[in-house]
Amino acid sequence: MFKQLLAKCIDGHTLTETEAYEAMTMIMSGEATASQIASFLSILRLRGETVEELTGLARGMRNQMVTVSCEDDVIDTCGTGGDEKATFNISTAAAIVASSLGVKVAKHGNRAVSSKSGSADVLEALRIPIQTTPDEAKAALQTKNLAFFFAPLYHAAMKHAAVPRKEIGFRTAFNLLGPLANPTRCKRQVIGVYSTHYAEKLAEALKRLGSTHVIFVTGRDGLDECSITAETDVVELKDGHIRRFVVTPEACGLARGALQDIQVKSVTESAALLRAVMEGTANESASNIVALNAGVALYVAQKAKTIKEGVQLAKEAIVTKQALHQLDLLQAKGVEKYA
Repeated sequence: MFKQLLAKCIDGHTLTETEAYEAMTMIMSGEATASQIASFLSILRLRGETVEELTGLARGMRNQMVTVSCEDDVIDTCGTGGDEKATFNISTAAAIVASSLGVKVAKHGNRAVSSKSGSADVLEALRIPIQTTPDEAKAALQTKNLAFFFAPLYHAAMKHAAVPRKEIGFRTAFNLLGPLANPTRCKRQVIGVYSTHYAEKLAEALKRLGSTHVIFVTGRDGLDECSITAETDVVELKDGHIRRFVVTPEACGLARGALQDIQVKSVTESAALLRAVMEGTANESASNIVALNAGVALYVAQKAKTIKEGVQLAKEAIVTKQALHQLDLLQAKGVEKYA
């Protein structure tokens, strides 16, 4: 069956949503070989995945994942990764700031693949425990407003695609699918995307998958974050409607910064810069980009009526050390664990 779907792709045809779902099911059940998976991912990347394919693949991935039911409305700030700009963990820092203001953040992430520091890596460097069971994650959400969902623990069936993904080495559909498969099935998200072209496709896919409010951001300097150095292209899915607009630092009351101010060379540097932001000792560019991305998260979480209002709330949380207090709270049990 997988050979037939592969042959259809090779012949220049696209898959229906159902066929894409079947393909993902076969990949995750071990029915497809490593070479078949590599070929499949390469073909899709070469011609570009369709909305139907992304939706079907996401449904298949969601069907196989371990899920966590949450009574509260939660958000995620997981991006696609792959911008290769070597920035510190901005979305993780933004998640901490947002959670300090009462937003429950189900942070979905992994270790570094194409970056200097993945969200799991920086959390460990900060001595913040990575929840290892669904019950631990649920408890962390309830008591600390933030839980980390380590992707391999919730997507164990992805192991069949791990080797071919690593061996081909370039971005594939799986980079795009990760943010679409949060274990909580949250309907509100901020998703950093390396390509605004793909942001529109992902918005349409999540519309079909039932999301409520999702903001996709692509910095014109190449960041898969809201940028502090350039304009940011935004695709917004809200209540079934999709629109595009542009965000600038100035429109949110922030000065433009320099890319080198937010770049790091290691996990250790990323953790140090993240903590410096919370302590109020970081450079202006680093503090502002965290406030900007946290502001978007607060807007998506309905804590702010506009992104600009969200940015102001985020800045206040940093200035008043509310965000630092949240970081210390998250680290409390981590210090015991890593002692």
